[in-house]
Amino acid sequence: MRSAELTLGESTDSSIRTDWARLAEAGLPSLATHTSPSNRPHLTLAAGNELAVGSAVQDMWGGLPLDIRFSGVVVFPAGPGKYVLARLVVPSAALLQLHARLHEQCTGAYANTLPDAWTAHVTLARRIPGHLLGPAMAALDVLTEGQCMAARLWDGSTRTTTTLGVTPKV
Repeated sequence: MRSAELTLGESTDSSIRTDWARLAEAGLPSLATHTSPSNRPHLTLAAGNELAVGSAVQDMWGGLPLDIRFSGVVVFPAGPGKYVLARLVVPSAALLQLHARLHEQCTGAYANTLPDAWTAHVTLARRIPGHLLGPAMAALDVLTEGQCMAARLWDGSTRTTTTLGVTPKV
Protein backbone atom coordinates (compact mmCIF):
# COMPACT_ATOMS: atom_id res chain seq x y z
CA MET A 1 0.00 0.00 0.00
CA ARG A 2 1.08 3.56 -0.70
CA SER A 3 -0.30 6.72 0.86
CA ALA A 4 0.01 10.48 0.65
CA GLU A 5 -0.05 11.93 4.15
CA LEU A 6 0.24 15.13 6.12
CA THR A 7 2.51 14.86 9.14
CA LEU A 8 1.76 16.88 12.23
CA GLY A 9 3.47 19.77 13.94
CA GLU A 10 5.42 19.06 17.11
CA SER A 11 2.69 19.85 19.66
CA THR A 12 -0.02 18.07 17.64
CA ASP A 13 2.24 15.05 17.16
CA SER A 14 2.90 15.01 20.90
CA SER A 15 -0.81 15.15 21.69
CA ILE A 16 -1.55 12.13 19.47
CA ARG A 17 1.41 10.26 20.96
CA THR A 18 -0.09 10.95 24.39
CA ASP A 19 -3.30 9.26 23.19
CA TRP A 20 -1.23 6.32 21.94
CA ALA A 21 0.52 6.11 25.34
CA ARG A 22 -2.77 6.23 27.28
CA LEU A 23 -4.07 3.29 25.29
CA ALA A 24 -0.85 1.32 25.71
CA GLU A 25 -0.69 2.05 29.46
CA ALA A 26 -4.22 0.68 29.77
CA GLY A 27 -3.10 -2.54 28.07
CA LEU A 28 -5.08 -1.74 24.91
CA PRO A 29 -4.07 -1.89 21.26
CA SER A 30 -2.25 1.30 20.28
CA LEU A 31 0.01 2.60 17.56
CA ALA A 32 2.52 3.24 20.38
CA THR A 33 3.53 -0.40 20.05
CA HIS A 34 4.33 0.01 16.34
CA THR A 35 8.02 0.90 16.62
CA SER A 36 8.94 1.27 12.95
CA PRO A 37 10.89 4.49 12.34
CA SER A 38 8.27 5.43 9.71
CA ASN A 39 5.43 5.23 12.26
CA ARG A 40 4.32 8.68 13.28
CA PRO A 41 0.98 10.43 13.70
CA HIS A 42 -0.34 11.58 10.33
CA LEU A 43 -3.41 12.47 8.30
CA THR A 44 -3.77 10.26 5.22
CA LEU A 45 -4.99 12.14 2.15
CA ALA A 46 -4.86 9.25 -0.34
CA ALA A 47 -4.02 5.57 -0.07
CA GLY A 48 -4.05 2.56 -2.34
CA ASN A 49 -2.11 -0.51 -3.35
CA GLU A 50 -1.59 1.01 -6.79
CA LEU A 51 -1.51 4.67 -5.76
CA ALA A 52 0.46 6.73 -8.28
CA VAL A 53 1.07 10.45 -7.95
CA GLY A 54 1.99 12.81 -10.75
CA SER A 55 5.06 15.03 -10.61
CA ALA A 56 2.83 18.09 -10.07
CA VAL A 57 2.20 16.99 -6.47
CA GLN A 58 5.71 18.21 -5.63
CA ASP A 59 4.49 21.80 -6.11
CA MET A 60 1.22 21.71 -4.18
CA TRP A 61 2.41 22.00 -0.58
CA GLY A 62 3.11 25.75 -0.49
CA GLY A 63 0.08 26.25 1.77
CA LEU A 64 1.69 24.32 4.62
CA PRO A 65 1.59 24.59 7.52
CA LEU A 66 -2.15 24.01 7.55
CA ASP A 67 -4.11 24.45 10.76
CA ILE A 68 -6.29 21.49 11.74
CA ARG A 69 -8.81 21.00 14.51
CA PHE A 70 -9.92 17.74 16.10
CA SER A 71 -13.56 17.15 16.99
CA GLY A 72 -13.95 13.72 18.57
CA VAL A 73 -13.29 10.04 18.12
CA VAL A 74 -14.46 7.82 15.28
CA VAL A 75 -14.58 4.02 14.95
CA PHE A 76 -14.18 2.29 11.57
CA PRO A 77 -14.72 -1.42 10.89
CA ALA A 78 -11.47 -3.32 10.33
CA GLY A 79 -12.57 -6.91 9.81
CA PRO A 80 -14.75 -9.26 11.81
CA GLY A 81 -14.95 -7.99 15.39
CA LYS A 82 -12.05 -5.54 14.92
CA TYR A 83 -12.05 -1.76 14.61
CA VAL A 84 -9.87 1.26 13.95
CA LEU A 85 -10.04 3.98 16.59
CA ALA A 86 -9.14 7.49 15.43
CA ARG A 87 -9.38 11.19 16.21
CA LEU A 88 -11.67 13.01 13.76
CA VAL A 89 -10.25 16.04 11.99
CA VAL A 90 -12.67 18.86 11.17
CA PRO A 91 -12.41 19.22 7.38
CA SER A 92 -11.65 22.92 6.83
CA ALA A 93 -12.04 24.46 3.38
CA ALA A 94 -8.25 24.62 2.99
CA LEU A 95 -7.87 20.93 3.89
CA LEU A 96 -10.66 19.88 1.53
CA GLN A 97 -9.14 21.93 -1.30
CA LEU A 98 -5.70 20.41 -0.74
CA HIS A 99 -7.23 16.93 -0.64
CA ALA A 100 -9.17 17.51 -3.88
CA ARG A 101 -6.10 18.94 -5.67
CA LEU A 102 -4.06 15.92 -4.64
CA HIS A 103 -6.67 13.56 -6.05
CA GLU A 104 -6.59 15.44 -9.35
CA GLN A 105 -2.92 14.43 -9.55
CA CYS A 106 -3.12 10.78 -8.52
CA THR A 107 -4.62 7.48 -9.60
CA GLY A 108 -5.25 4.18 -7.89
CA ALA A 109 -6.55 5.59 -4.61
CA TYR A 110 -8.93 3.55 -2.49
CA ALA A 111 -12.52 4.70 -2.89
CA ASN A 112 -12.77 5.69 0.78
CA THR A 113 -9.95 8.23 0.36
CA LEU A 114 -11.54 10.00 -2.63
CA PRO A 115 -13.19 13.42 -2.29
CA ASP A 116 -16.80 13.09 -1.10
CA ALA A 117 -16.00 9.72 0.55
CA TRP A 118 -13.02 10.61 2.75
CA THR A 119 -13.19 10.93 6.52
CA ALA A 120 -10.31 13.07 7.76
CA HIS A 121 -8.78 11.41 10.81
CA VAL A 122 -5.59 10.51 12.67
CA THR A 123 -5.43 6.85 13.69
CA LEU A 124 -4.88 5.90 17.33
CA ALA A 125 -5.32 2.10 17.23
CA ARG A 126 -5.88 -0.57 14.59
CA ARG A 127 -7.53 -3.97 14.94
CA ILE A 128 -8.98 -3.17 18.36
CA PRO A 129 -11.54 -5.79 19.44
CA GLY A 130 -15.08 -4.52 19.82
CA HIS A 131 -15.27 -5.41 23.50
CA LEU A 132 -12.31 -3.08 24.17
CA LEU A 133 -13.80 0.03 22.54
CA GLY A 134 -15.42 1.22 25.79
CA PRO A 135 -12.19 0.89 27.82
CA ALA A 136 -10.32 2.60 24.97
CA MET A 137 -12.69 5.57 25.04
CA ALA A 138 -12.29 5.79 28.83
CA ALA A 139 -8.50 5.70 28.50
CA LEU A 140 -8.63 8.59 26.03
CA ASP A 141 -10.74 10.70 28.35
CA VAL A 142 -13.19 11.46 25.56
CA LEU A 143 -16.34 10.42 27.38
CA THR A 144 -18.41 13.14 29.00
CA GLU A 145 -20.91 12.67 31.75
CA GLY A 146 -24.62 13.01 31.14
CA GLN A 147 -27.98 11.39 31.67
CA CYS A 148 -30.57 9.71 29.50
CA MET A 149 -33.87 11.01 30.80
CA ALA A 150 -36.48 9.32 28.62
CA ALA A 151 -37.08 6.86 25.82
CA ARG A 152 -38.97 7.35 22.61
CA LEU A 153 -39.84 5.53 19.43
CA TRP A 154 -39.20 7.39 16.17
CA ASP A 155 -41.39 6.45 13.21
CA GLY A 156 -39.77 7.72 10.04
CA SER A 157 -42.78 6.96 7.87
CA THR A 158 -45.04 9.28 9.89
CA ARG A 159 -42.26 11.48 11.30
CA THR A 160 -43.65 11.12 14.79
CA THR A 161 -42.32 10.13 18.16
CA THR A 162 -44.02 8.08 20.84
CA THR A 163 -42.84 8.20 24.45
CA LEU A 164 -41.83 4.80 25.81
CA GLY A 165 -42.29 4.14 29.51
CA VAL A 166 -42.80 6.96 31.98
CA THR A 167 -40.92 10.24 31.59
CA PRO A 168 -39.26 11.03 34.93
CA LYS A 169 -39.85 14.39 36.54
CA VAL A 170 -36.78 16.60 36.64
